[in-house]
Amino acid sequence: MAHFVDRRLNPKDKSLSNRRRFLKRVRSQIKQAVEEAVRERGIADVGRAKNVSVPTGGVAEPSFRNASEGGRQERVLTGNKAFHAGDKIRKPPRGGSAGAGRQGSPDGDGEDGFLFALSREEFLDFFFEDLELPDLIKQSLKEITRTHPQRAGYSTTGSPANINVARTMRNALGRRIGLKRPTDKEAQEILKRILVLEQVASPSDDQRRELIALRAKYEDAARRRKVIAYIDPLDVRYNYFQQQPDPNANAVMFCLMDVSASMGEREKDLAKRFFMLLHMFLERRYEKTDIVFIRHTHDASEVDEETFFYSPQTGGTVVSTALVKMKEVIAERYPPSEWNIYAAQASDGENFNGDSARCAAILHEALMPVCQYFAYVEIVGEDEAMLINSEATGMELWETYRKVAEVWPNFALKRVSKAGDIYPVFRELFARDHEGLTNG
Repeated sequence: MAHFVDRRLNPKDKSLSNRRRFLKRVRSQIKQAVEEAVRERGIADVGRAKNVSVPTGGVAEPSFRNASEGGRQERVLTGNKAFHAGDKIRKPPRGGSAGAGRQGSPDGDGEDGFLFALSREEFLDFFFEDLELPDLIKQSLKEITRTHPQRAGYSTTGSPANINVARTMRNALGRRIGLKRPTDKEAQEILKRILVLEQVASPSDDQRRELIALRAKYEDAARRRKVIAYIDPLDVRYNYFQQQPDPNANAVMFCLMDVSASMGEREKDLAKRFFMLLHMFLERRYEKTDIVFIRHTHDASEVDEETFFYSPQTGGTVVSTALVKMKEVIAERYPPSEWNIYAAQASDGENFNGDSARCAAILHEALMPVCQYFAYVEIVGEDEAMLINSEATGMELWETYRKVAEVWPNFALKRVSKAGDIYPVFRELFARDHEGLTNG
């Protein structure tokens, strides 16, 4: 007995095109609902499917219908004690209840939202929309370092080497048929018949008239063949090539996190959320991008993902150790001439006295010259965030990094005080249009 396995992307459902059309129509509402869901749910749940609610008003498609306030309609309705056959029923006023259940309160739409289930892939597509690493470039080059030509149809202009003979002859044939240009065979048959009639010694009247008509027809055919070119410049087509980008896949992202004793559970949770979001983004957008996890206390070490997020280790606070470790890893495995290097650091801003100056020296001398982008996120308390009304003030590490940002345009720093700030800061730091981003 044969067994058939349905491996279609849209099994047992013929509404895939309708689903795509619906997503396109309510894109803005779904995108807003996804952003609200991201703020409310845990970071570990970001990659799951989600039911989102969109206003019913944005779901309805335009359609023609009879106006309720005019026109004449005949219907067959069930009778009751009040109405009999032939009775005329007044139309209900527009917007009346009429049992539809759609008229709402004065301060609302009067309808429940339309609950729509997004798959995991669709949810992440909306979640990561318009997000890219800022400038996946190599020094002065743009995001794309190499391109390759790819066939992209035909063009009416181009170099002679790219002429498409088959397409050109096809266009020429269609034009000649459309303009009824006589073929060589037709002209030769007319000429052959003329020669036969001219050799007749005593032609009849019919033969004379035929000869005159054939000569006129041959002259017209010759004229049309001369006026209508066999190949016209309008027929010529060239192979058109578009330069398709070859993205530089050699990119590495360094994730640096402070897990010292000065980082409480709240600070560690916010830092973990930021990096988990970043990790998911990188895994989805850049499958071939390496990610290096470096956690530090008074000492720094390169760890795996599990240890980076969940190890209970604590200790002192020496931020420069993480930068030194990053420098060592770059020297060992990631030569700047072959890799695009990015870094993101999360800390509560506290540091050992005098170590901030060393951090600045390492950044200026070793890291920033080889980094395409360095993002620093400082986690502060909610009360502290309310008191700090200017990003020009902060603790010693913040002040030091702010001076670094003034020298290096590819260095950005932001503050985070609560879980709701993670996503907006993430979007701002890693927005595609990074040119409009101001440091500090």
